[in-house]
Amino acid sequence: MFKESLKMSWKNIIHNKMRSFLTVLGIVIGVAAIIALITIVQGVTSEVTSEFSAMGTNTLSVQIRGTALKSGLNEKELGQLKEIEGIQGISPTVSLLAPVVQGGAIQEDVSVQGKNEEYFRHESDLIVLGRAINPLDVENKNRVCVISESLQKKVFFAQSALGQPLQIGGITYTVVGIAEDSTSVEAMMNGTDCVYIPYRNALSMTGNHNVTSVELYMQDSSQADTMIQSVKNVLNQAFNYKDDSYSVTNLEDLLSMMNEITGMMTTMLVGIASIALLVGGIGIMNMMLVSVTERTTEIGLRKALGAEPKRIQLQFLLESIFLALFGGIIGLLVGVLVAFLVSLYIGFTFVLSLDAILLAVGFSTLVGIIFGLAPARKASRLNPIDALRSV
Repeated sequence: MFKESLKMSWKNIIHNKMRSFLTVLGIVIGVAAIIALITIVQGVTSEVTSEFSAMGTNTLSVQIRGTALKSGLNEKELGQLKEIEGIQGISPTVSLLAPVVQGGAIQEDVSVQGKNEEYFRHESDLIVLGRAINPLDVENKNRVCVISESLQKKVFFAQSALGQPLQIGGITYTVVGIAEDSTSVEAMMNGTDCVYIPYRNALSMTGNHNVTSVELYMQDSSQADTMIQSVKNVLNQAFNYKDDSYSVTNLEDLLSMMNEITGMMTTMLVGIASIALLVGGIGIMNMMLVSVTERTTEIGLRKALGAEPKRIQLQFLLESIFLALFGGIIGLLVGVLVAFLVSLYIGFTFVLSLDAILLAVGFSTLVGIIFGLAPARKASRLNPIDALRSV
């Protein structure tokens, strides 16, 4: 009986191809939106999360806003931060944009990052060729630099950059290392062309004597609260207890907060996309009600020949589920394609979530059952005598 109902449902759908397609269009749009949005959000979130994880969840980030009298931290205050119990190292950061010249090749507005040896010690996979900046380079303000792979290709072409001179902001440096291209948010905004130099050299280029950004590396992240308080004690003394002059961020807490925010955003986007599924479900109900009206004679004749109401109800319910499933499958394919194209354009890793597939297809099937139930029940309850009068 069930097999025959399947065949009859399939034939009725095929008989009205255009109407069936227009009916499932809402389901297609809804499922495609859910798949694409969830996949894109999860892909971008994964990239951002991996970036923060690469920075280390045992890292405290200190950003200095300063006051009217003091703009940043001097060497003495940096030393006080380094001496805090539980802090195994600090990495000042000085950022600026400067032109880079090598031979006849010129690159404008290249990201120049002033770093010290601690940064490269904690980013052990960053250097792909040559060496990193060492303590002597920082102490003596040696004019050495590490350049990104993308910058090497642009200014040195097919030549090896190691040991070659490179003008940064009009000052000649020697290339001692090649670093892999950054995938940070800053790199996405400013490009992957990057030069790393000793942070004291970068301070000289900016004309400042104080550092406004510092990363502190903790030995044990479980003691983060105690170390944050110690850091604040040093900063309070440096900025005369003005709390708004600095911020101390635990990257692990920031990562947890970002995960919560992205989770809420994903839920909200799925809710919005589900509206299209609801509209598609209403379209299925409308088509099935029209189908019941058009096939009143058929239903009356089958009942007069002994067809049970449950069998008629099953046939119409199967038609509704078929329509929802077709829309779900087509929407799944469209959503995957859209998410893949967006991942290629933005540059994040494409990963198809099984949860998204199960949610979209399961939801579309549920829509087919819910919105197909009422027309199916209406068909099964038709009086055969009243139905045959329409012949």
